[in-house]
Amino acid sequence: MALIDLIEESVVRAPLKASGKEDAIRELVDVLVAAGKITDAQTVLRAVLDREAKGSTGLAEGIAVPHGKTAAARELTIAIGVSPDGIEFGSLDGQPARLFFLILAPPDQTGPHIEALAEIARMSRSKAFCTSLVACRNPAELVHMFKDE
Repeated sequence: MALIDLIEESVVRAPLKASGKEDAIRELVDVLVAAGKITDAQTVLRAVLDREAKGSTGLAEGIAVPHGKTAAARELTIAIGVSPDGIEFGSLDGQPARLFFLILAPPDQTGPHIEALAEIARMSRSKAFCTSLVACRNPAELVHMFKDE
């Protein structure tokens, strides 16, 4: 399943209300709970924070890809958040993250998880596209950007 097929307004938060790393992750987990995509917020939060403790998933150019494997996700799942002001995320380039892609997968599904991470890496090479995503003021605008990309 392509990443774009998973993106719908119910899994997007634009803008994020959070101002810190853990709060941003928690907010995206809450988005997935509200969308009915995960079964247990605490289990998901623990899986993502445990992964984050091994090394920041803040990449560069304002992108963070917190992720984890958990049985609380029945299938590959994504939540996207936008923070126009940026959130300190321990990114490789030292810059705050503005685009957040929370990816979850069941423990027995490695392939789709890796494919989604690779798809985000490819997409992030387009600075113009990422800048346009950060400028989105609501979930509908962001979904429209992906569907027209």
